[in-house]
Amino acid sequence: MPIEMKPVGLNLPDADDDWIPRMEDMPFHRLGGETGVRALAEAFYDAMDANEPELARLHELDANGKVGPGTRERFGLFLIGWLGGPQHYMEKHGHPRLRMRHGHLPVNLGHRDAWVRSMQRALDARGVKGGVRRFLDQRFAEVADFLRNTEG
Repeated sequence: MPIEMKPVGLNLPDADDDWIPRMEDMPFHRLGGETGVRALAEAFYDAMDANEPELARLHELDANGKVGPGTRERFGLFLIGWLGGPQHYMEKHGHPRLRMRHGHLPVNLGHRDAWVRSMQRALDARGVKGGVRRFLDQRFAEVADFLRNTEG
């Protein structure tokens, strides 16, 4: 049963802005704090479930064949800290060590691109635009490419 997500107000600039992150104005703040970032994580896995089934199957699935709540929660916690909010993930799970935690999976160009497409769909669904969107598109693409560990 999907969790009902209520709309979260975003603190987003106009599309033509030149926003860059600052300690007092991080993506975490622009996306609506913890609630907004968790909503982004949900939108990400919803997009993956709907459009990237091969990638979704690499995750723990629920009884309906969708990416499970544990994975969604863990990614939400990671994003909260990674985007400049409280470090709940590190408090609960330790350092993310992204390469190590993904090392048991073959991450190729196709997986990377599917991941990026899912995040772009999630950002679209959340209405993320302007400078914060340009910043996040670049950073998410960099991280996705960093996690590649196989050719092809």
